[in-house]
Amino acid sequence: MPGIEDLFRIADDAGVRLEIIGGLPVWEALPNLTHQKAIDRIRASVTRSQSGNERCDCLHYADLHIKFPDGSDKRPDIAIFCHEPAETENAVTDVPEAVVEVLSKGYEKKDLELGPPFYLGQGVKDVVVYDPYSKAIRHFDAGGKREIQSPITLTFHCGCQVTF
Repeated sequence: MPGIEDLFRIADDAGVRLEIIGGLPVWEALPNLTHQKAIDRIRASVTRSQSGNERCDCLHYADLHIKFPDGSDKRPDIAIFCHEPAETENAVTDVPEAVVEVLSKGYEKKDLELGPPFYLGQGVKDVVVYDPYSKAIRHFDAGGKREIQSPITLTFHCGCQVTF
């Protein structure tokens, strides 16, 4: 029987993205151009805010394989860390400070209903779901959910700021 890394490789070769969320396998088509352009634009805007935590380097990675404390495997569109994350042979094991997911058509339930509570439950402090078509932004943190519109610059709990 193939191991999890073999399944990830098979999924990539087949043009789909595999994530394991709380033991539930979730398949998603690989991102389209609009999705990729949004990720690139958002990543290019990541900086440390003027009043931000000077100990946070605001390192950001796209589609990074992360093994979360509960054993789940996720590949957020953008993961933001204060320091270089620890990596095993196959996955990063540190929990990011913030996660940005770019909404994919047909995968709204995964991005809006499964993702935010999962990430918050694993210790991610800020979760943002951005819709590149409507420019709607949903920002989730321990205080709840805020719905706002792009263009806007958000400052996360770690002191990193991101423009949508």
